[in-house]
Amino acid sequence: MKILVIMGSPRKGNTFRACEDLHEQMQKDIPVTFEYLWLQDAHLLPCRGCLTCFTHGEETCPNKDDAIAIEQKMHQADAFIFASPVYGMNVTGQMKIFIDRFSYVFHRPRFFGKKAFLLVTTGVLGAPSVLSYLEKVARIWGCEVVGKVGLITPGLDSGKIVTKNEKMIADSARVFTKSLQNPRKKRPGLWDVIIFHGQRGAFSQLEKISPADYQYWKSRGWFNPGARYFTDVRVNPLYHGIGKILGSISARKIQKELKN
Repeated sequence: MKILVIMGSPRKGNTFRACEDLHEQMQKDIPVTFEYLWLQDAHLLPCRGCLTCFTHGEETCPNKDDAIAIEQKMHQADAFIFASPVYGMNVTGQMKIFIDRFSYVFHRPRFFGKKAFLLVTTGVLGAPSVLSYLEKVARIWGCEVVGKVGLITPGLDSGKIVTKNEKMIADSARVFTKSLQNPRKKRPGLWDVIIFHGQRGAFSQLEKISPADYQYWKSRGWFNPGARYFTDVRVNPLYHGIGKILGSISARKIQKELKN
């Protein structure tokens, strides 16, 4: 089983060592290969904010870089690890460029069936907020987030902290391994259903303004009256009802803005 580690760190420091420890623990239970995508070495140009990928498709992006090849690599992997140290209370610049460069995936999610694990390291603060951000990104892109860990890795060695981190890595490895062995599709939460219906309502009104988004959703049947979620999975009826209401509000809002 191949895991693609999307490495936001610019060096082989604490984040890399934590991933290697996770790999070692997982191999005790299942044969798993970690392939590292070092964003520091990838040729990814910063997003220009031109919106061309939204309106006409990612293939029309003026940035000619490694994005297409990286997306293909992601599709070939069985699962992802999004790994980043905390820089300035957020992900690293390398990770942010990667996320921004794939902004079109926020509009046209495509990594369904891919499980994602989130790993963050920090000297003191910021891990919870960075993990929360990465979870939003992964879930909107279509991934099932199956685990996450935030490690405090101070410069000075502390036996107590080291022991705690080792336990967190071991526990995370068991959680990640168990999820990889379970093919069952997870039911979407309320937030996931709201995202689906909110986007559905918006993009259904944007055939002329954003044809790439509109055609992507239409081709997948997500505009069909009976569509309840991105994939064929059971959806809580209450969540569906709430989502439909918010989707209608989203559609009316876009209609109003287009008239103005």
